[in-house]
Amino acid sequence: MNDLFFKKTYSTLSSAEIVAKEKSNMTEDRFEHCIGVSRTAKRLAELNQYDADKAALAGFIHDYAKQVSVKEYREVIKTKGFDQDLLSWNRSIWHGIVGTYFIQRDLKITDTEILTAVRRHTTADVEMTTLDKIVFMADYIEPGRSFPGVEEARKITYANIDRGVGYQLAHTLEFLIEKRNKIYPRTLDAYNVWGIKE
Repeated sequence: MNDLFFKKTYSTLSSAEIVAKEKSNMTEDRFEHCIGVSRTAKRLAELNQYDADKAALAGFIHDYAKQVSVKEYREVIKTKGFDQDLLSWNRSIWHGIVGTYFIQRDLKITDTEILTAVRRHTTADVEMTTLDKIVFMADYIEPGRSFPGVEEARKITYANIDRGVGYQLAHTLEFLIEKRNKIYPRTLDAYNVWGIKE
């Protein structure tokens, strides 16, 4: 835990204040997951010539709003200028897209690149920056994750992050289809860009 320090917070809050606010906003398990994603994001940044400290911060805050109540999410979607179609979805989609509202409100982080990476970490997108890919993949392969294929996902991602994005999208769609769940349209569009093998 001692190494959880961000040199630059992109906020009026200090690193310690951001860590404390996040810790108070979620369960211990979720907080540990966020630490794992932060550390994995840092490693992926180093492998992809990206600012490791900024990636670590984006990874750390990606699930800040995961445990916000459904009622509060619905209220924010209705009143804060979000696409009203989001009301047809649930917290698994909201915590990325609408979660950026809570990050700006509570953590005072306004950096567009960080907020975009958080926004895209659940759905992916047809266009993804290096930071978007880092947070998307760090969330999927952090050390606390254990699911069939996670070791392969890690191996692929550490070798080539774009291929990692494709792997995750393909396997996520397989999982959702097997369960007969709805698929967010942007995720399907993202798969058609990143998931197709040439």
